[in-house]
Formats: sequence, C-alpha cells, structure tokens
Amino acid sequence: MICRLIFYSPSQSGLKFNHLFIYQTIMNLNDKKVLITGGSSGIGRAIVDALYQSGTRNFAVAGRDELKLKQLGKDFPDAAFLYLHGNVGNPTDVKAFMEKVEQEWAGLDILINNAGVVSAGALEDISDEDIISQIDINLTGLILLTKHALVLLKKSTEAAIINVSSGLGIIGLPFYATYAAAKAGTVNFSEALRRELQDFPIQVMTVYPTATDTPMMKTANTSNMDTPEAVAESTIKGLLAGEIDVFRGGPQMLENRKLNFEHPLEYDERVKGMYDAMKERASKHRAM
Repeated sequence: MICRLIFYSPSQSGLKFNHLFIYQTIMNLNDKKVLITGGSSGIGRAIVDALYQSGTRNFAVAGRDELKLKQLGKDFPDAAFLYLHGNVGNPTDVKAFMEKVEQEWAGLDILINNAGVVSAGALEDISDEDIISQIDINLTGLILLTKHALVLLKKSTEAAIINVSSGLGIIGLPFYATYAAAKAGTVNFSEALRRELQDFPIQVMTVYPTATDTPMMKTANTSNMDTPEAVAESTIKGLLAGEIDVFRGGPQMLENRKLNFEHPLEYDERVKGMYDAMKERASKHRAM
C-alpha cells in the first residue's frame, strides 16, 4: 500500500492537493461495512457514491424517506444495502438501527453521522419544536448512534467515525443560533471522543462543509455554493489520510476561523457587513 500525507487546499471550484510527506498506510475500503445517516440525498448520497467508486460494497443507510433509501439499490446495483427507515432524532429508532446492523453484519467498520436539519431565522421566531428537533437530529441522535455503534466499531481492526459538522460549528453567524450550537457540539464531541478512544484503532474525523448545493439548502437565498461531490471527495481523502479535520471553503475559511478565535470582536465587525445578507438568506431557510 502507498504511504503518504495529503495536504488539502480546498476551494469552491474543486479540490486541489499536493503530496507532502510520508504519513500512514491508506485504509482499504473494499471490505468495509459502512453505516451512514442521511445517505439517500445531498452530501450523504455523494459520500455513498464516492465510497462505492472506491470499492465499498456494504452499506447500511438510515433515513426518513423510504423511497429514496430504496432508490440507492437501483443506483448502485453491485452494492448490498441495509435500509434503516427511521429518524435519527428518535432514540427508539437509533437502537433499532443498530440492532439490525448487528443482526445482519455482526460488525461495523465506518460510521458516518451525516443526517442534519435546519430551521433558520431570528431565535424568537423559530418554533420550540424546530429548536428541539435541530438539537435532537443534529446532535443528540448523532451521540446516541455513536454510543450504540461503538460495541461493533471496537471489534474492527481498522475503524472510523466521521461526523459531518458545518462551518457554522466553528464560526457562529446570526439567524443560525440553534443550528450553530448543535454543530459546535458535534465538533467538541468528536474531539473528546477521539481522545477517549485512544486505545482503539478508531479514527475520529470531523468534516466542515460550507454552504453546499443540497436539498437542505433549497430554501436558502444564497448562491456560489459548494457541490456535494466536492465535499464527498474531501471526506474520502481525509479518511484515507487519517485526518481528524476536513475543512471546506479554502484558505479563507481557515483565516476566518483564526480571526474569530483570536479576535472575536474584530470578527463581529466583519459580520456587521454580512448581517443583511444573512438575514435575507435565513428568511425562508427551513429544511426539517
């Protein structure tokens, strides 16, 4: 196998990368058993496609739309799918997902927590139900599914947990307070879990997409979005390179992150210039 570290310089127009120096043995994806939430559309489906192209053939896909789940079997005929119909925000469904995976596979190598919902706008205008659902699906369900999956992941000799967060998980922006809180929770959960699992061969990686052209973004008034395929490509490359973080948005995202961390009040001033555009973007942005 090839051993190398790949340095990423992602941009909205695509992924550019350079091989810098020796890193580690690249994971063989051919024999991996993968469980992914929200895998029937958007970024999740693009990740399934990227894994499929890399040789993966065993997928357990969780989602709320049964027809979209079953469409995967038609689109990827050489793969074997476990359809996990349910809501990751429902603890009963989460347990049922893992019971089925254990029954059918008795093992698991890669868990991808990708399912997400959003309800944007001024905090006082968002319903209590939407606030609770954003936390339940984007964070609580992710934690519970990971908890119940660990018993199988710990049996794998080469495992990974991939948590899809957001650029809003590291830089909170107006009108996305609840969504940002859930995604920031995902970031710290990943970090803490990575350190907790130091005695096991389990890679824990967080992905930070920017605005991406998916069904979740259809009601957002925005343009110049990333593509799901580009996010998926970055995700698989990060997985193979043993990364802990995969950032989309290019050097500007990393620069913004640094400024926000070191000089938050200065970043507040920058956000003032974005305020009206953010308000307009969020005005009808709801994908629950």
